[in-house]
Amino acid sequence: MFRIGLFILTNIAIIFVAGIVLSILGVGSMLDETGGLNLVNLLIICFVFGMLGSFISLLLSKTIAKWSTKAKIIESPRTQTERWLMDEVRNMATKAGIDMPDVAVFPMQQANAFATGWNRNKALVAISSGMLERYSKDEIRAVMGHEIGHVANGDMVTLTLIQGVLNTFVLFFARIIGHVVDRVVLRNEQGYGIGYFVVTIVMQIVFSIIAAMIVMWFSRRREFVADEAGARLGSKAGMISALRHLKAESKVPDQMPESMNAFGITSGKRQGLKALFMSHPPLEDRIKALEESSL
Repeated sequence: MFRIGLFILTNIAIIFVAGIVLSILGVGSMLDETGGLNLVNLLIICFVFGMLGSFISLLLSKTIAKWSTKAKIIESPRTQTERWLMDEVRNMATKAGIDMPDVAVFPMQQANAFATGWNRNKALVAISSGMLERYSKDEIRAVMGHEIGHVANGDMVTLTLIQGVLNTFVLFFARIIGHVVDRVVLRNEQGYGIGYFVVTIVMQIVFSIIAAMIVMWFSRRREFVADEAGARLGSKAGMISALRHLKAESKVPDQMPESMNAFGITSGKRQGLKALFMSHPPLEDRIKALEESSL
């Protein structure tokens, strides 16, 4: 129920803020006086809606992450393990040149970890209770270094920018095609008919699938870079060992909420065309890349 309410409120916020921004910019209808497309207005409208959706999601990312995983931020370490974890994250954050992020543990037996946040100096890094219990200190140190690497590299913001730009072009080109079909093929000269809306929706779905493939490609690339950060901030042996440990446990059903899969250290394995929509490369590829690196 909370998730539905958050989704509704987010979309209301996008529409409200977009309306204010477009009003300030003096952007009106995407149609001109003759009923033709005003491409400049259309691009601005699509840009505002495309970017706002991504950035509002980014601003809410820590809240959504904590709620969806039930992560508890370590305000004051209660155990020796939590104290050690906080100290390690603090040392790695200093080495990476970022402020100390919030550190959290989420109740999940599956080994996983994630980083999120709208600002590299106001981030959240979290580890599952299962990983904290079963993995060695060298492995945990490397995994947290991997997550610190995501934060220091600004991966969350970069991913948001890419998603926002792609959203813009998805909205833009879908409406252009819808307009052409409505005006040229269906010869509708007054307003827009049902053909425009059907074609626009269909093309938006098609372009969104292509955009998702591009976003996931970038997401896979960033994992290799974050693995290198884990090897530098922790140790190469620890990072390779952690990835091998994850691979050994890969048959365990994925327990991470779907909305958080792209932020975790692993997201399962897919075959065929589904592999194009994987947010993470196969673990064996990541292990091989580290083994062959000069770190």
